[in-house]
Amino acid sequence: MGVVKIWNAMEVAEGARETTSSEIHSSSLTIDHSLSLPQMTPRIIELCKDLFKQWSNLDNSHFSLDTISGGITNLLLKVSIREENGNTVNMTLRLYGPNTEYVIDRERELQAIGYLSAAGFGAKLLGVFGNGMVQSFINARTLTPLDMRKPKLAAEIAKQLRKFHQVEVPGSKEPQLWNEIFKFFKKASGLKFDDNENQRKYETVSFKEVHTEVMELKELTSLLNAPVVFAHNDLLSGNLMLNDDEEKLYFIDFEYGSYNYRGFDIGNHFNEYAGYDCDYSLYPNKDEQYHFFRHYLEPEKPNEVSEKDLEALYVETNTFMLASHLYWALWALIQAKMSPIDFDYLSYFFLRYNEYKKQKDECILLAQAYLSGSGTG
Repeated sequence: MGVVKIWNAMEVAEGARETTSSEIHSSSLTIDHSLSLPQMTPRIIELCKDLFKQWSNLDNSHFSLDTISGGITNLLLKVSIREENGNTVNMTLRLYGPNTEYVIDRERELQAIGYLSAAGFGAKLLGVFGNGMVQSFINARTLTPLDMRKPKLAAEIAKQLRKFHQVEVPGSKEPQLWNEIFKFFKKASGLKFDDNENQRKYETVSFKEVHTEVMELKELTSLLNAPVVFAHNDLLSGNLMLNDDEEKLYFIDFEYGSYNYRGFDIGNHFNEYAGYDCDYSLYPNKDEQYHFFRHYLEPEKPNEVSEKDLEALYVETNTFMLASHLYWALWALIQAKMSPIDFDYLSYFFLRYNEYKKQKDECILLAQAYLSGSGTG
């Protein structure tokens, strides 16, 4: 698998500090992901005291922890600190999943957070430690997949995504989609599983076929001249939060954020309408997509978007939607080998790859018809 780059929390904090005017605290401590919450609590209290010196003399009874969510990549915890003056400070502690450095560029993520936070996105970065980060606490609920398709919320997500895509993050503006897919392909095609059943399933994957599919789709998407933006790349319901009282929407979790093709970010978001059960029959129809596109393209005048612009974004989105399936399918193979989390990543590969093959012909014909000038019908 090659050499895994190990980065130092202090160095990353230094890089992140350049992107924001406030100080980023840092600690070299790590938290064992496999511990139960009661076992983890004293270690996290020790970490908080090390990160934030103003709390170093507080009794441990001033600290309390609650689980926010435990996804298939990270563990999110709410840490509450009751200060001597009676004030309570809430923070979010994000503990990276083990071996996620194989698929996530942490330095890129931490650099982007400062700029995205300054633009009003996500939580403020307060500190970094050996295998995670601490951010300000967002008082909001996580959306459900069904929430995302509600017309009012879909319109707001579209408006916010347009603003997100306008954030300038320093560094290379090269779109990362195909770089990432080829990186994943290289890692995924050279695996060896200890479990015989997993190895048997893995050996049924035709990497020659997958490579051909990737090359053909890369060539087709290159003809669409899709705009390159700073993209979220993982806009599922779990990364969207809503404060119902204030009707304020938040984008969170920028682990996979990078410069990328606009159509990929939108198509990937639409794939997430399928929810955690991966019911792709819930993928938005053309009318639902056009509703989203209108608010994305002209947030203040959604009804004035031209049919030509709607058609162009429809083709772009639904062609790059195919790339989303390939991306996460290959990602899943790497996770199947590297992640200790109890999730059937191998089956997830086949789920995504089979959905890609199911949608491929219709979406490619759509793109070819558009490129030849005969429209989408």
